[in-house]
Amino acid sequence: MLLRHIRYLLAVAEHRNFTRAAEALHVSQPTLSQQIKQLEETLGAPLLDRSGRSISLTDAGQAYVRFARLALQDLQAGTRAVHDVQDLSRGHLRLAMTPTFTAYLIGPLLARFNALYPGITLSVEELTQDRIEAALGEDLLDIGIGFTGEHGPDIECEALFVEELSVVVGAAHPELNRLDWLEQPLVLLNTGFATRRYIDDYCRQQGVKPRIAMEANSISAIIEIVRSTPLATILPRALAKAQAGLHAVAIDPPLPQRTAALLSRKGAYRSAACAAFVELIKA
Repeated sequence: MLLRHIRYLLAVAEHRNFTRAAEALHVSQPTLSQQIKQLEETLGAPLLDRSGRSISLTDAGQAYVRFARLALQDLQAGTRAVHDVQDLSRGHLRLAMTPTFTAYLIGPLLARFNALYPGITLSVEELTQDRIEAALGEDLLDIGIGFTGEHGPDIECEALFVEELSVVVGAAHPELNRLDWLEQPLVLLNTGFATRRYIDDYCRQQGVKPRIAMEANSISAIIEIVRSTPLATILPRALAKAQAGLHAVAIDPPLPQRTAALLSRKGAYRSAACAAFVELIKA
């Protein structure tokens, strides 16, 4: 049995079609079919049900694929370990963070990291926390930046700093010091964002109903809307300080605080590049 047999089986299991799997693997369909049959003969059990319009896993195939995926993750981690250069002259870091961090934290942080380790390449993604944890579990990321709270059983969480939410308005807003924010029309992130869930929980606890005039799935869009209109929003206070043309307004009772955190997969290999990033952000 060879590693390619495992890769071929996982591709067919993902695409549920030999033709699409072969195209993704850049091999011919007959070659792919032959390799899968060799794997089935070696294991002594059919792994694929070819009787329907789409390919599906047999019971034996489902059992085998679960362990094959784990084995492939470990092998990929081993490959990174072999190529990991401890002097940090080269390397690669796969990073993701929840959207609010892209507006005030990640730019200065990665600028410092790149200045210290210019030979390390980075892949940076903006994802919801659920998707970050899923990607960490599948070994598609090295580290994530999210929040403390409930996490999956395979996720480790290290607290970083406390983030304070605030009502945020444009610099030209007529009420810059203190305002009755419940009377203000708001533009908020949609309900798929952790920030919005914090806001909704706060409003339920206070028994209030804000005036939501707009919803958006983009932090940058909300920033531009608030800069250009009388609408207010609710975002981290640090974001208002980092972005020109925005102003944080105190309200009573204050909006909730939350704790930013490093997220990683339990037991995952931590490369020298990843360890250096963790050390930098903790500092």
